[in-house]
Amino acid sequence: MSCRALLVDDERLARKHLRAMLEEFPQIEIVAEASGVPEALAATQRHRPDVVFLDIQMPGASGFDFLESAQGPFATIFVTAHDRFALRAFEVNGLDYLLKPVECERLAQAIQRLSLRSELTLNTLPLLENSDYLFVTSGSAARFIQIKRIQYVQAAGPYSEVFVDDGSKWMMLRSIKEWQACLPQTQFARIHRSTVVNLDFVERIEQLANYSYRVSLRDRKYQLLMSRRSALLLKERLK
Repeated sequence: MSCRALLVDDERLARKHLRAMLEEFPQIEIVAEASGVPEALAATQRHRPDVVFLDIQMPGASGFDFLESAQGPFATIFVTAHDRFALRAFEVNGLDYLLKPVECERLAQAIQRLSLRSELTLNTLPLLENSDYLFVTSGSAARFIQIKRIQYVQAAGPYSEVFVDDGSKWMMLRSIKEWQACLPQTQFARIHRSTVVNLDFVERIEQLANYSYRVSLRDRKYQLLMSRRSALLLKERLK
């Protein structure tokens, strides 16, 4: 599990201390810091974190004000010097509530909760069938696409790009690992750490000089890269 983290605290030294403590957890990737709510909202929109380590009392607006305005599915771990906000923190579905100065053992417990939450979210994604429809949006456009018409899905930072057989492309806030878990296993295969492909659209696979492979799709000018490890796994699967 890898979690993208945003640190929000108006005290620079507090952020520095928390960052240093989080270095002990390789599954946590700190993507941004913010010293106040406006900066935190911008960072959330830009980086799409999986978890926000959030102070409550900050000049101008509080951590609760941030949660009222922030968009996106992320976990919240409150980090504060006061225990009087604990009840409200859990009323807004806070994952954990850490008191400053943060103790290593309590931080480890919070990270463990985060890991369990991520696994639960992944395991409860609905399993899709080829006949199912997916609702996608792009700006002012929106439509339903049938799963069997998806040619491939490719990672694009915190988003993924969904390529459809009519040539259209759609963005969704879902990781490649999540796609791999919910797409029909008999139809879709992960051919690279950043790509899942619909096997129905694969025309040919060519081995390259560096032991990787080039995957060509029917009716598409695009060619995809397949890693050697993915090729071996796919070969085993198709025996």
